[in-house]
Amino acid sequence: MKEDKLGAGFDYVIVGAGSAGSVLAARLSERADVSVCLIESGPPDDSVLVRCPAGMVAVVPRRGKHNWAFETVPQTGLLGRRGYQPRGRGLGGSSLINGMIYTRGHPSDYDDWAALGNRGWGYDDVLPYFRRAENYELGKNAWHGTGGPLNVAALRDPNPAAHAFVTAAEEAGYARNDDFNGASQEGFGLYHVTQRDGVRHGTGRAYLRPAMARSNLTVVTDTQVLQVLFDGPLAKGAHCRGAGGDFTVHARREVILCAGAFQTPQLLMLSGVGPADELQRHGIEVRHHLPGVGRNLQDHVDYIALYQTHDDSVFGITLKQALRMPGMIRAWRRDGRGPLTTNFAEAGGFARTRGELDRPDVQFHFLIGFAEDHGRRRFPGRYGMSCHVCVLRPKSVGQVTLGGADPQLAPVIHPNFLAEPEDMRTLIDGYRITQKIMRQPAFARYRLRDMHPPQDSEDALERQIRSRADTIYHPIGTCRMGSDNLAVVDDQLRVRGLAGLRVVDASVMPTLVGGNTNAPTIMIAEKAADLILNGDIA
Repeated sequence: MKEDKLGAGFDYVIVGAGSAGSVLAARLSERADVSVCLIESGPPDDSVLVRCPAGMVAVVPRRGKHNWAFETVPQTGLLGRRGYQPRGRGLGGSSLINGMIYTRGHPSDYDDWAALGNRGWGYDDVLPYFRRAENYELGKNAWHGTGGPLNVAALRDPNPAAHAFVTAAEEAGYARNDDFNGASQEGFGLYHVTQRDGVRHGTGRAYLRPAMARSNLTVVTDTQVLQVLFDGPLAKGAHCRGAGGDFTVHARREVILCAGAFQTPQLLMLSGVGPADELQRHGIEVRHHLPGVGRNLQDHVDYIALYQTHDDSVFGITLKQALRMPGMIRAWRRDGRGPLTTNFAEAGGFARTRGELDRPDVQFHFLIGFAEDHGRRRFPGRYGMSCHVCVLRPKSVGQVTLGGADPQLAPVIHPNFLAEPEDMRTLIDGYRITQKIMRQPAFARYRLRDMHPPQDSEDALERQIRSRADTIYHPIGTCRMGSDNLAVVDDQLRVRGLAGLRVVDASVMPTLVGGNTNAPTIMIAEKAADLILNGDIA
């Protein structure tokens, strides 16, 4: 990137080309009269391991050029274990390495946001942005759109075991649901995925690649933003570090942070915006005391049941082995078909653990293959399947703080998993639903062996869950929107008490949605583009 082009300044400087930043850069640059600079710490999205859906098995378990691979502080609720927090790096961010599942949560989740005082964020307000984003291959209807940048499709070649799971859920008395984003969320079925022709369709590929041909969009990769720069209360640009050294990018209108639920609050604090005591503890000058920065961390705590089977039709091979199989590779490259199109979490569902609840409180992800310790523990020569269950609206709340004033240090992540007894109660009840489903006749042919049989006593079962539970990768809320003293942004996503600075990513969610968070993050960016270009449209 030529320094003269960067030095000229831009109308909008966006930090982070993830699930939100890629969308926002593409939408803002549709206006030919504005200039946009998008700065991303990671590389382009051209690796086969992020294009091939099954490649996630090689990327998620370990730190690498596309994965930050953060860890939490030791969690009392997990018996002192550190949790694992993979987060994507590169054009597309976590949509480069996620499970590609397209779910939006329950409609009432957004009505909850509006009830908290966030104008324009109710379900009827946000549904048009979900629809605008989509190219829903199954056809346009009241809940889905076509012609949008993001391709949403049915799995091309689902594994027979995924169908068995859906049948087993029906045998256990649960409804079938072929669209979790349609008339009703509750029930079990195959997930829809963000793929096109059997290839991962993250936001880098869906939104950003077509936009990069525009002369008013500049994309800078492999560059870390160290600080937001201010002139008094006005954000004026970003201090960056790339391969050639440090440099500054100036913003004429706004700096927009899209670095995610961990790194957006970290960058704000490094820039002197956040809880004064936290900043002073690290010797950072307090520019603006904003006590809610980094607070309100919420995440879906999850437990996985593992089952071994004799049936080698269940995907039990490693990606390295798969890539040696010319037939599988040819099928994927030529037709976008075959086992390499799997997202592993092919089936799942939503259920209520108590009949009096008005919406599902647990979600299930049924995986082809073993998923022990985030795929970091392997079982060579063995075949199996896994079933996740997570608590959709946990009561336990954590925080993100600084490891120090050095921007190269990882954020300190404390989700506070299972601190509240109600979360453990819900997780145990959800796990019992898992056991009920996996024991149904539909799985008889697989002759399943439970690799972690449930303990007999309640205390022993609780300890078993605490010894193995962790995230299912949906952190949110650390720069939440609202109007109270702990809110970080208002309902226009402007950082409170400052000018020319917004946050547009999952960190602005005030509460967790009841489902996977990638689609809601994309929706937030779609809506933010209108807020920025058209002013207050609520």
